[in-house]
Amino acid sequence: MTIRITVYGRHTATCQSVLSNARALDIQGLRSCRIAKLYFLAENPGTESISRLCAFLLADPVTEEASWVAGADDAPSAHELKNTAVVEVALRPGVTDVTARELVRGMAELGMPTCEVATATRYELSGALSNADLRRLAQKLLCNETVEHFSLGPIHPQFGQSATASHLVERVPIRELAADALTTLSRTRLLSLDLAEMRAIQDFYIEMQRDPTDVELETLAQTWSEHCVHKTFRARINFVQQDAHGNAVEHSDIDGLLKTYIRAATNAVYPAWLHSAFVDNAGIIAFDDQYDLAFKVETHNHPSALEPFGGANTGIGGVVRDIIGVSARPIGCTDVLCFGPQDFPHDQVPEGVLHPQRIAHGVVAGIGDYGNKLGLPTVNGAVIYDAGYLGNPLVFCGCVGLLPRGSHPTEPQVDDLVVAVGGRTGRDGLHGATFSSAELTHDTAETTGSAVQIGDPITEKGVLELIEAARDEQLYTAITDCGAGGFSSAVGEMGSTLGVDIELTNAPLKYPGLTPWEIWLSEAQERMVLAVPRAKLPRLQELAELWEVEVSVLGHFTGQGELCVRYNGDVVADLPMHFLHDGIPQRHLDAVWQAPAASESAPPTPADLNATLLALLAHPNVASKEEIIRQYDHEVRGGTLVRPLTGPQMDGPADAALLKPLGTWQHDKAFTLSVGINPLLGLCDPYAMAVSAVDEAFRNAVAVGADPTQIAILDNFCWGNPTLPDRLGALVRT
Repeated sequence: MTIRITVYGRHTATCQSVLSNARALDIQGLRSCRIAKLYFLAENPGTESISRLCAFLLADPVTEEASWVAGADDAPSAHELKNTAVVEVALRPGVTDVTARELVRGMAELGMPTCEVATATRYELSGALSNADLRRLAQKLLCNETVEHFSLGPIHPQFGQSATASHLVERVPIRELAADALTTLSRTRLLSLDLAEMRAIQDFYIEMQRDPTDVELETLAQTWSEHCVHKTFRARINFVQQDAHGNAVEHSDIDGLLKTYIRAATNAVYPAWLHSAFVDNAGIIAFDDQYDLAFKVETHNHPSALEPFGGANTGIGGVVRDIIGVSARPIGCTDVLCFGPQDFPHDQVPEGVLHPQRIAHGVVAGIGDYGNKLGLPTVNGAVIYDAGYLGNPLVFCGCVGLLPRGSHPTEPQVDDLVVAVGGRTGRDGLHGATFSSAELTHDTAETTGSAVQIGDPITEKGVLELIEAARDEQLYTAITDCGAGGFSSAVGEMGSTLGVDIELTNAPLKYPGLTPWEIWLSEAQERMVLAVPRAKLPRLQELAELWEVEVSVLGHFTGQGELCVRYNGDVVADLPMHFLHDGIPQRHLDAVWQAPAASESAPPTPADLNATLLALLAHPNVASKEEIIRQYDHEVRGGTLVRPLTGPQMDGPADAALLKPLGTWQHDKAFTLSVGINPLLGLCDPYAMAVSAVDEAFRNAVAVGADPTQIAILDNFCWGNPTLPDRLGALVRT
């Protein structure tokens, strides 16, 4: 019989947030809110065991109170609670329930019999509320239906999550399709490929005299996605620069923005202390004679727009994973966040878009949850509010790591094993690469909800410790992360020269029923892939057992230059590596930038300078961000010298962070972490915006003691649709 455990606590801040947000939704009848955490046990372990579980794991005796009943439905209903309605919220099937998994582990450590566990949250809402009010509260405030579902009353736990998908591999008839049908295929399968790319795939299979499997087609879409291959930055661009009257004043034929400007600028100044750029999961520079620093920043905009907590949570997890992917130990985080106005009218929010306040709260909580649990300080960042971010927030997540000089191997050898370590595969990571390359629309949450994940920092912590130990013992010859394309991106990139042979049935799954292409393509946030010499596998497995990290051998590197993927011994994908990585056609794009008309009028002088100054200081982009900063731990690891807040009262923003990595106290070197951003200037001139951002980051670093001759700049671009000439023209100008 199912056991239902209810834990009430003092969720004062959360309850107040529910009340205030309900009023913003024009639901005036809500008077009070009480929140409880729910835990469901699929079996009854006995009264004594349940009491121990509540006392040792589930309830703090000072601030919380636990009770339990046998039977999932045997909870106080709305009819039994006077003037109180009940809404219960749980994760959808297939979404990782990290809390439930850790509870099972805790039961085992307490010596209790284990069983399946599910979790949920209970909201008891008092006041004059109609069913319509309750549903609106649930849908707009209490539940994110992308990853959760709700019930007006007791919810039914879902144990033994399984999928009903077939293990059969689908052949996708592509050779006879016309242009419109190719475009439709790309859209319906969420491939995010344009017509030229679909035709390149079609031509390849016409030459091969067969149609692709779904595994092959999805692999090509992932490898050729904007997220993975940066098609816009590699495109050939016909750029026309115009004056304010629309007259062409300059014409350029640009063979790739990355090659022509970004990489060329780096190569022009390439200093001796720059050890790696553009070729790995993160850039690497020298710190001292013994250690290097690795730095990586990525955006997690689309996932954060759909599920703010999970999107930001996995955004931090992703860059931490990238740092681990260059054999470094993460030591600090940064984040730059851009949201819509927090007071934006609820009735004016576009269909399919979450309110900016809900997005901001979720993103801030997601970043703090992951970094704090992983034991990483969040030492630096920025927050901007503007109506331009209403439909799609910008969530820049960054991480810096430390690694011994020369400790990052990058060359797998023939017959090395392909070994996966860390998180299991599920459906909650599908189409991450193609989803992040697509345009957000009103129905994105419905069509791509499986691309959103919930992070698992506890698993990533174990992976981090395992990789550091394996690195020091030289147990692997190459490493990469399972990024937005899962095994497809990790194994495909690592084996791009040698070729690989993979058996998918060796991959551990979160639940049964996944198809071969889903196993191959689904991202797992806390998972790495290693190239391991056969003789060193036993030692790696010993270390993995020590850190409680799952290890699986997927296959080996062949030296034949082919990607061969099998399921139960049957070949489900067979692609030459040269076509997979070099077969994508170069895009040809048009770009136009028109100079803004100069204004001859001076801005008006304010009548009341005092009132103007107060209004300026109260503007969300100028006002203190202490409320956000204080939610992050910036002291953990003990290396933070200049913190995010400074001054006599420790409430003024610092120019930049200053960190001294542990283990480097033999000298007085430290490093700074600074940011610069000025999007509003880009409305007038994107070039000036870029110069301003670089200048701001540079000055902030120098202000806390950085050597101006040893500053490395990492630039991230978040842009609109690059197929529109004016949008692309602004990017070229930048």
